[in-house]
Parts: sequence; structure tokens; C-alpha cells
Amino acid sequence: MTRVKICCISSIEEARIAVREGASALGLVSQMPSGPGVVTEDLIAEIAATVPPSVGTFLLTSRTEPADIIAQQKRCRVNTIQICDRLAPGAHDFLRESLPGVSLVQVVHVNDESSVEEALEVSRVVDAILLDSGNQSLPVKELGGTGRTHDWALSKRIVQSVDVPVFLAGGLHAGNVSEAIRAVEPFGVDLCTGVRTEESLDPRKLSAFMEAVRSVA
Repeated sequence: MTRVKICCISSIEEARIAVREGASALGLVSQMPSGPGVVTEDLIAEIAATVPPSVGTFLLTSRTEPADIIAQQKRCRVNTIQICDRLAPGAHDFLRESLPGVSLVQVVHVNDESSVEEALEVSRVVDAILLDSGNQSLPVKELGGTGRTHDWALSKRIVQSVDVPVFLAGGLHAGNVSEAIRAVEPFGVDLCTGVRTEESLDPRKLSAFMEAVRSVA
């Protein structure tokens, strides 16, 4: 089955619900310039400590300095870093050397043809890519959580071009995830707002989403 990452986890109880429903990974959002789901690093560490080792704990970071990202991981004790902004050349290699055993996932915001080249280049230095809807060029950066879909044809080209797993995010919900999986054929899908009601994880929406993913398999 296509892997499922549930993002914006904000409590131990939400983490338990997501794991119980079959999530392969949980997204824990640290400070961001915009978007939903931000929690404190203390809470991220508390939640991550309760998650089974087989489930990915993704720290979403907007930091771009490797030293800052390393310090965050040390405080939060997650097993995966989701890098939501672009890093300078060589930064990923430095992170890999400094954080052995911690997976690196780079977000690529799919906007136009340049996103395909960006994904191909960064795929050489990370463990996975996450395709999302956002824009780093705005005065207030959009680094995810927009609730918008993007051009899945471009996402499909990226999946076919790279040699690492690709997660698809951006405006997914129970009503469109089956179509998205068939169109893009990603390794996994990722969502936040599509399984929430008034900012809280909604077990019924989550169950419907998981059922829609399973229907494709």
C-alpha cells in the first residue's frame, strides 16, 4: 500500500490515533513563517518519544543553517528531518555526516518546470523527496500546509526521474487521494488539513482517507 504520512500532529493522542489507523510516518511542525500545525520543540520531543520505532517521526524545519537543524534534531530526537526550505550546496552532506541514522527528506515546491530539475539535483543527497504546494519567493514564505493541489503531471515526471522515494502532498483528502495516487504513483502521500476539523485530527476523516488509499492497492 502507498505509505501515509499524517502531518501537523499536535498531541500524543493525535499520534496514537494516526498510528492506530495505519500511518507510516507523523509530521511534527516546528517554527514556520506560515501554515498550520506549529508546536513547541518540547512537545515535539514528548510526542516523538511515544511513537513506535517502525513509524517515522518527521521534524518539519524551516531552518537553513545546518548547525541550527542539527541542534533541533538533538533537542527533538526525531528519526527524520523534513527540510522545508532550500539549503546551500554541501549542506545536506554536512547534515548526513553529523546525524548518522537520521533520514533526510527534502521538500520541493512544485510550481513549474524548474521544480523537476530541482528535484533531480537534490535527490542525489537525500533519502527521499516530498512534493508540496508552496512558494519560497513570497515576502512571507509558504513552506507547506497551503491546502492547495499542484500540477500532478509535473509530480509524475519527478517520480519517474529520481531514484529515491517520493511523497506527494498538497491539498489531498479522501475525495481526491485515489486519483492522485493513480496519476503520480508516489511512494507515499502526506496531508494535514484534509483530515482535520477545526484544526483537530478528525478520526472519521482519517479513516475515510486511509480507506481511499487502500482502495487503490
